[in-house]
Amino acid sequence: MKIGLALRELHRAETALTRELLRLSDRHHAEHEIHHVARDLAGWSQCHAARLADAARGYDVHLRSEAPQTSGLLGPLRTTLSDLTRGRDEPGLLLLADLRRLHRRIAGVPLDWELLAQGAQAVKDGELLDLATACHPRTLRHLAWSNAMLKTLSPQVLTS
Repeated sequence: MKIGLALRELHRAETALTRELLRLSDRHHAEHEIHHVARDLAGWSQCHAARLADAARGYDVHLRSEAPQTSGLLGPLRTTLSDLTRGRDEPGLLLLADLRRLHRRIAGVPLDWELLAQGAQAVKDGELLDLATACHPRTLRHLAWSNAMLKTLSPQVLTS
């Protein structure tokens, strides 16, 4: 059975997404909506990774239950730089580039949840299916948020 492989890959994707969201939050600390929503979404991905680690035990796969809580050692420096460059034009271009990168990373995660749900149905694992059913809509909200931010910010950034 390859369910363990799907669990491992989805866990990796959710963990990487958590890091990317925390990094975005730190880099754009001065943009309050970006900062706070990215932190909230990172919390969802942390929860998803922990739940995947629990589910993986049933498939004899050992995953870390602790997802990243910070964007790393450079987090405070990113926050300080964000605050220092507030109001300048360059951070807008950086934000747009960061949102594009984030959007591409997010796009694969709902697909992985869908694949896991299909696998759970095939092996008749109701708990795993319930997990996928609960987490998949949240990842779609991640995607909708990043898409909305790109649509909202791109005209301002690209025409200023």
